[in-house]
Amino acid sequence: MIQRFRKIIKIAISEGVLEKDPFALYKCKRPKTVIVFLSSDELKKLEEYRFAQIRLQQVKDMFVFCCYTGLAYQEMSSLRAKHIATGFDGNLWINMSRKKTNQPIAIPLLPQAEVILDKYKQVDSEVVLPKISNQKFNSYLKEIAELLGIEKKLTHHIARKTFATTVLLSNGVSMEVVSELLGHSKITVTQEHYAKVVKSKVSEEILKLKRNLK
Repeated sequence: MIQRFRKIIKIAISEGVLEKDPFALYKCKRPKTVIVFLSSDELKKLEEYRFAQIRLQQVKDMFVFCCYTGLAYQEMSSLRAKHIATGFDGNLWINMSRKKTNQPIAIPLLPQAEVILDKYKQVDSEVVLPKISNQKFNSYLKEIAELLGIEKKLTHHIARKTFATTVLLSNGVSMEVVSELLGHSKITVTQEHYAKVVKSKVSEEILKLKRNLK
């Protein structure tokens, strides 16, 4: 809130309304956020579970789709057939812009995501996934978590975090590539959020190295 207010202060100074910045010696403290994501076991459990209720199965499928593409809710809901095309490598890619930053993103479709697209695609239709509001989506995710015994507050955004951590970083994908696939404007944004995950991966690799050196 202070950061936003300071923009108004700067305008006031430039217009001569204020003589100096009253926040000149003030430094905002950034709250440390804990990244919540699904582990590989939780993701696998979710993928393999089949719900009797269609609404829960659809939300589960779309959530898993985003776990393998990193799409935020706005991108998922606006995804159309025109955004999916064969790339230079002969594989299917999603090409669109992030609603939040307007940054272009190009995401190669992993097999798990392709299976879900094939399940829901409609002949002669631009729509590729079922339509559901963000509020209902998160409400159904809460039900899904309870049914599967996942002790995490599931929201759509966790799918994006899972893509970055469990699917990419934990499998050795570089920070630069992760940043590109997430559509971050700067790699520092990615580093700031996922540095601890990288450290955890480094620790695992070093333990393997120690065993190999014995």
